[in-house]
Amino acid sequence: MDFTARPTLTGDLVTLAPLSPEHAADLAEAVAAGELWTTWYATHIAAPETMADDIDARLALHAAGQSVPWAIVDNRTGHAVGITTVLNLEPANRRLEIGSTWIGREFQRTGINTEAKLLLLRHAFESLGCIAVEFRVHWHNQQSRAAVARLGAKQDGVLRNHKVWPDGTIRDTVVFSIIDGEWPTVRQSLIQRLAAARSPR
Repeated sequence: MDFTARPTLTGDLVTLAPLSPEHAADLAEAVAAGELWTTWYATHIAAPETMADDIDARLALHAAGQSVPWAIVDNRTGHAVGITTVLNLEPANRRLEIGSTWIGREFQRTGINTEAKLLLLRHAFESLGCIAVEFRVHWHNQQSRAAVARLGAKQDGVLRNHKVWPDGTIRDTVVFSIIDGEWPTVRQSLIQRLAAARSPR
C-alpha cells in the first residue's frame, strides 16, 4: 500500500477528506475562534489570512512524498473544522507519525478528535500494515500530551533540545507510540469512548 495515498476516511462524526484549497475558507473560520495560531508552542497552525498559503505548503510536501494531509470535516455541517497529517513516512520500517493536527476550539472535546485519530490509526494499522504509529508533542503542550495518552499511546521518551523554534525558543519533544500488538485493545477503547460520548446523559 502506498503510504502517500489519501483515501477519504469516513466515520459517524467526521470525515477525513484529502486537504484541498477548497477547504481554506472553512479552516480560516475554524481557526479564528480562540485565535489558535497565537499559542506559542503551536507554530504549525496558520492564521486565518495565511490559511490558503498553509494549505499550498502542505500540498507541496505531499507532492514531494513527505507527508499526507487531510481536512477534518464535521459530518453534521459538511464544514472543515481542522487539519490532521501523517508524516515521517517510513514504509520500509512500516511506521509513520500522526501529527501536525489542529481542531477548532469549539470542536475540541466533542469526540471529533477521538474519531479522527481512530480513522487514521485504522488506516495505518489495517490498510498500510504499520507495526508502529508515533506521536510527537511539545513538552509544554500539556493538553495535547494528555490527549495522546488518552488514545492509549505510551510515552517512549523525550528528545531534549530537539528543535529550535522560529522565535528562538528550544523545543523538547515528547515521543509517544502505539504498536501493532496494542492496536486491537486501543481500537476497542476508542470505540467505547465514542459510544459513551454519543450516549444520552
